[in-house]
Amino acid sequence: MSLDITTFYNVINNELTTTAQTRHGINPANRQPNPEVPLSTAEDLDKAVIAARKAFKTWSRTSIEERREATTAFADAIDSNKDSLAKLLTQEQGKPLTQAAGEIENAVKWARVLSSLTLPETVIEESEERKVIQRYTPIGVTGAIVPWNFPILLAVGKIVPAVHTGNTVIVKPSPFTPYCDLKLVELAARCFPPGVVQALSGGDDLGPMMTEHPGIDKISFTGSSLTGRRVMASCAKTLKRVTLELGGNDPAIICEDVDIDAVVPKLAILCFLCSSQICVMVKRLYVHEKIYDELRDKLVEYVKNLKVGDGTELDVFFGPVQNSMQFGKARDLISSIASEGLNSALGGTIPDSNGFFVPPTIVDNPPENSRVVKEEPFAPILPILKWSDEEDVLARANDSESGLGASVWSKDLDRAQRIADRLEAGNVWVNSHFDLQPNAAFGGHKTSGIGHEWGVTGLAGWCNAQTLYVKKNP
Repeated sequence: MSLDITTFYNVINNELTTTAQTRHGINPANRQPNPEVPLSTAEDLDKAVIAARKAFKTWSRTSIEERREATTAFADAIDSNKDSLAKLLTQEQGKPLTQAAGEIENAVKWARVLSSLTLPETVIEESEERKVIQRYTPIGVTGAIVPWNFPILLAVGKIVPAVHTGNTVIVKPSPFTPYCDLKLVELAARCFPPGVVQALSGGDDLGPMMTEHPGIDKISFTGSSLTGRRVMASCAKTLKRVTLELGGNDPAIICEDVDIDAVVPKLAILCFLCSSQICVMVKRLYVHEKIYDELRDKLVEYVKNLKVGDGTELDVFFGPVQNSMQFGKARDLISSIASEGLNSALGGTIPDSNGFFVPPTIVDNPPENSRVVKEEPFAPILPILKWSDEEDVLARANDSESGLGASVWSKDLDRAQRIADRLEAGNVWVNSHFDLQPNAAFGGHKTSGIGHEWGVTGLAGWCNAQTLYVKKNP
C-alpha cells in the first residue's frame, strides 16, 4: 500500500491521531513551510506509554521468529515506498535526492541485518548440582530520540533493535525533520501489533517529557554532546537505561605515500557528504607536509566543481544545511576565519540565497587552537593541516574532547595499523572513513557517547543482562 506524504499524524496504539495545536518544519532549500504536524502534549505521551506498557506484556513473550517476520515486513514496506520517502526526505532535510535514496537503501539493509542477529545465551556452568546461564531479557518501554541529519536510517537503527529484542518503542523525531519518521511508524503500524511501535511529533519540550517519564525504561538518543549531557541528567532521575550517540570531531591522518589522485575524490566525499552534517564525517584533515600542497590544491579543485543547490536538481552534491540554527552557527564559524587571520583555500563566504546554503570552505593550515579546528562545524567547513612527525600528529589528532571516529591513510599497512592502534576513538579506519555496517557495534569514546548501537553489542544495550541459576536437586 502506498503512502500519503501530504498529511501527517502521530501513531498511538496503531491509530493515526492529531492534536489540537500543530506546528510545521521548514524546507531548508527555500525556507518555505512544510505541512503541519502534531504538537504532542504530556497527555499524548501518557497515552502512548500506557499502550506501550500493555503491548510489552505480550510482545516480550513472542518468539524471535515472530519478531523477525514482523521486522521483515517492515523492511519490505520501507523498500516499497522508497521513492516517495526519498522525495519527502529531500523536502524536509535538504540532502540531494541521490543521497536521500542512499539513506533509505541503507535503512532497509540495516532493518534486515539487525533483525538477523541473535543475542547469545551462555552456559557459564553445568554440573550435576546446578546450571548457570547468562542471558538477555528485554527492558520494557523504550524511547528513540532521532536527530535531523539521518532521520530515516537512525530511526530504523533504533526501532529494529528495540523490537527485535522484545521491547516496545516510542519514536520522537527531531522537530526539524518529523515527516519521514511519522511515515516510517505509519508503515510499522501495518506490521507490528498495537502499541509496539509508536511515534509522537512535538516541540523542544517533548524530549524532556520522555526522558523524565517514569513509564519509559530506556532512552536511545542521537544528537549533540551538549544535549546528550542533559538527556543523561534527566534520565538519572528515574534511573533509566540510556544510550548516547553524540558529536564528533574526527581526524584523518594522510601519510606521504598515498596515491593522491586516487585518495582526493574519496576524501572529498568523506569530508563533505550531506554538507558535512554527519557526526562521523572527517572534520580535521592532517596531511603530511611532503604532499600537503599538491593534495590541498587537488582537493580544492575537486570540491569546487561539486554542485551546490536544491537537492531536487540534477547532479547536486551540496544541499543546504538543514535549519536556521545550524546555518547561523556555520555563518558565525566562517566569520571566525577572517577574524582569526586564517586563509581559505576555498570558499570563506556565504552569499545571500533563498535557502540555508553554505558553499564548501577549506581552511589552509590553521593553528590547532583555532575555532575551525577545535569545534565540530556540522557544515561544509574543513581545516586541512600539515604534519611531519608521527608522535606529533597523533597528539594533535587525539587532542579533542570527542572520540567518535578517526582514520589513517597509507600504502604501508603495518605503519597505518601502528598509528591506528593509538587513535582515541570508538570507530577507527585504515584507508577509509565512515565505513559502517549494521552487524558491527557503533559508539563513541570520551564525550562522543555512552554505549553502542548496532551489532550484537548494540542489541545487548536494549536488554537487561540476567543470570539464571538452576539448582537441579532442591
